[in-house]
Amino acid sequence: MKTTLVYAIFLSCTLLFINCSDDGEATGTDEMGRLTVRLTDAPFPYDLVAEANVTVFKIEARMVSEKMDSEATNDDVNMNSDIKEGSPFLVLMETDVNVNLLELTNGTTAMLADLEVPAGTYDLVRVYVKGINVVLTDGRIFDLKVPSGEQTGIKVFIKPGLIVAGGLSSDLLLDFDVSRSFVAKGSIDKVEGIQGFNFKPVIKASNLSTAGTLTGNVSEVIEEMSTALEGAQISVIAGDTLNTTAFSDVDGNYAIMGLDAGVYKVLAELNGYVSSDTLEVTLVAANKTVQDFVLEAEATSETVDDN
Repeated sequence: MKTTLVYAIFLSCTLLFINCSDDGEATGTDEMGRLTVRLTDAPFPYDLVAEANVTVFKIEARMVSEKMDSEATNDDVNMNSDIKEGSPFLVLMETDVNVNLLELTNGTTAMLADLEVPAGTYDLVRVYVKGINVVLTDGRIFDLKVPSGEQTGIKVFIKPGLIVAGGLSSDLLLDFDVSRSFVAKGSIDKVEGIQGFNFKPVIKASNLSTAGTLTGNVSEVIEEMSTALEGAQISVIAGDTLNTTAFSDVDGNYAIMGLDAGVYKVLAELNGYVSSDTLEVTLVAANKTVQDFVLEAEATSETVDDN
């Protein structure tokens, strides 16, 4: 798989607040709902990056009070936003969890927390991280500074607010976009040209009760036998805009979580193969949509010697 670092690298920090399906507004009550926190990642390009390590040491969530305006900002993530004075924050976890994000791909998650929280609406989480480093395939390690992440946390706004109802649970997915968060310095055409990274975290929150998952397999047929294709890029397009990408694993499987319910165009591409047709798929809230691809190898030209 040959692709540029800026275009192809994605990772996700996934917080799963177990599913709550009650309709209507929920504000703080004496009731309790259950909350779990998990971590996951979307694929890295294997030809450039060997590891992407992060230590999450604390996660907090803010409950909306009747006096708070949950629409105070239009930014999904704003490292410089001020948290309102007196806002009630709950600590969801406070222990070091070291993760190589490359091991958490295609729907695999790591549990970070599992606890009960007061019922209500949550509009913001703060993720505290440290120990960020990137290990390239040539063995070089780059330790990265975390701007305000260790002191104030990475602030991620949830829109609309996540409702946790008494006796039930809710799901929230945080997509950590490495292509925008890990900014490479130097040439990104090959691994030797990379001279370091700047860390500028960009995270998007998706409510899994209103989002779906796209999953499937990429293969080719050789002598009537299906063979998995690793490293195929699956592109998801909303309207005329590229929404996200993923890559098939060694078994040809891929999974993209946290896509808003709706209609998308998808296609699969791999060097040496003819790109698939662009297909239309419909994502259903809180469900998986399966879309497989079968690619054909590009025809090879032969040189005929007339002498």
